[in-house]
Amino acid sequence: MLSEFELIRRYFDRPARSALLGVGDDAALVKPGPGMALAVSTDMLLEGRHFAVGADPRSLGHKALAVNLSDMAAMGAAPRWATLALALPQADEAWLAAFTAGWYALAERCGVDLIGGDTTRGSLAIAVTILGEVPEGRALLRSGARPNDDIWVSGELGGAALALAHSRGRVKLGQQDAAQAARRLNEPEPRVALGERLRGLASSAIDISDGFAGDLRHVLERSGVSARVHYASLPRPAALAALADPRLEADCVLSGGDDYELLFTAAPARQTELTALAAELGVALTRVGTVHAGGTLLELLDATGCTMPQAAGFDHFRA
Repeated sequence: MLSEFELIRRYFDRPARSALLGVGDDAALVKPGPGMALAVSTDMLLEGRHFAVGADPRSLGHKALAVNLSDMAAMGAAPRWATLALALPQADEAWLAAFTAGWYALAERCGVDLIGGDTTRGSLAIAVTILGEVPEGRALLRSGARPNDDIWVSGELGGAALALAHSRGRVKLGQQDAAQAARRLNEPEPRVALGERLRGLASSAIDISDGFAGDLRHVLERSGVSARVHYASLPRPAALAALADPRLEADCVLSGGDDYELLFTAAPARQTELTALAAELGVALTRVGTVHAGGTLLELLDATGCTMPQAAGFDHFRA
């Protein structure tokens, strides 16, 4: 069986292209470029809590990095370096080979170097810290939304939650729809390029990890504003709309986590630029509502213009 240090050398010790010092010492050394600030974020994934027991290791490697890349995208930061801490029940080489294949495929595509971390024996847990660069004073913040701004989302909402509903027997999907939903849950696509291009266009941003309604409220609270959103305008997978289950649809679209799309606000004058950016990047951007001063923090309107019940976001200590 592999020792801890053999495990690190074989699967995680790769030359760092952009760090001053990477894996192999007591700490890594990094240096941001001139005029750049460091953006730092940490996420943890626990077996049985964030992913199922026996989950595909390649998908886990991808997702462990993707959820952190999504945080960089929400800040408008270019991801550069990451550390990885793993608790493993055993040093399973087949599992490690698949996990690192998923990790490095995404890391190389997004220009991220693995520069350190830790391994130990225990129940399966994955913790990642990511560092990125953003020009000083140009990071996208949750606190920047202003009255009259438009509210936008990227991609579609509810696909990951639909996959969970299918796996738990709440709904039955066809083979193709189930596979597409599972991919949204297990291998989300972080909107890194979009996040960087939103600098100077968006006034605020957040990634949708805990559900659209809950994450939008974070922006509204930090910005001291309210919002009106038209539920029918929220983009959703065709498979979800075809189920004819309004309650499930609303749960997935408004409260479902793990979408990792970007939710952002922008002045109405930016609409033409954002439409052009969506076409250039091949990423759907949908205007879903407006920001207002005062009033109810979040007002959701149905197709008839009536106010819908408030939707909650995901909370780790209440779920």
